Amino acid sequence: MKIYIVEDEQMIRLELAKLLESYGYECCYDDDFAHIIDHIFAAKADLILLDINLPYYDGYHICREIRKKSDTPIIIVTSKNNDMDELMSMNLGADDFITKPYNTQILLARIAAVLKRTEAKPATDCIHYKGITVCLGKGSALCGDSEIELTKNEFRILTHLIQKGGQIVSREDLIEELWQSDEFVDDNTLTVNINRLRHKLSEIGADEYINTKRGQGYLV
Repeated sequence: MKIYIVEDEQMIRLELAKLLESYGYECCYDDDFAHIIDHIFAAKADLILLDINLPYYDGYHICREIRKKSDTPIIIVTSKNNDMDELMSMNLGADDFITKPYNTQILLARIAAVLKRTEAKPATDCIHYKGITVCLGKGSALCGDSEIELTKNEFRILTHLIQKGGQIVSREDLIEELWQSDEFVDDNTLTVNINRLRHKLSEIGADEYINTKRGQGYLV
């Protein structure tokens, strides 16, 4: 299991990494806090330990940004010790909250408990391709900070195209995918849904995201 440590105090960061590695965890971290959110996503960690007081962006902002695209478990580890900080952390999507100085065995137990809790969840709740993120649990799509709600058919079309990213998907293939819904789907229904989806994507800055290959189908 890989744990990403977001902590600006180098000594604390190194000691924490050493502790976790002695218990079999793989640890990673960066001190480029101006781009820390990008580093977190690039690391593809199984769990994030997140401090609140940080350069450039505080932990609340980072937690909020992570939750827009990912359900990777987050444990807030901070010297702040009041109910409001804990409540805010939980409201932003953190999975647990522990205060410094902490008992190392309690921290390890919390990490194990959160990982065990999230193990049963689907491995991926979001898919990403060429600047678009589709949130499987919410049925929505994001581009940057903008988000759109998708109908059931729009969601199926976009998800299928992204899963085939870079490959041409025929209209027949898409119609077959949409037949999994309870409503009648024909060639005209597909055209209407494709057009509506394109319009919605353009609203969040993803113009021409779905390309038509005449006589062949569509690709993203």
